[in-house]
Amino acid sequence: MRIAIKRVYDNPSEADGVRILVDRLWPRGVSREAARIHRWLRDLSPSEELRRWFDHDPARWNEFKRRYFLELDGHRSLVESIRTEAARGTVTLLYAAREQTLNNASALREFLKKSEP
Repeated sequence: MRIAIKRVYDNPSEADGVRILVDRLWPRGVSREAARIHRWLRDLSPSEELRRWFDHDPARWNEFKRRYFLELDGHRSLVESIRTEAARGTVTLLYAAREQTLNNASALREFLKKSEP
């Protein structure tokens, strides 16, 4: 299962495979055509409350992931849809945050890999 993560503001490439936006809001200044997004799974983004609480604070990262993984447990069908796509080829999870390591796409990829069947 090949799951990559990438900022939505970075140029798309063929190597990205299926490009899935996993943010709740559409990224500013990005057109749908330029982003070449195949799917937008906003329901897989962290809840507004969790996102605000985390605020990209590195000290809260582990607790953020714990809470986010609980939220993801409630969206098993969407999680499985990503896993199905990844079984066919590369999937790239797209995010808009400036933080390139501690973001929801990174946590989602970890969740997908940890909970592989």
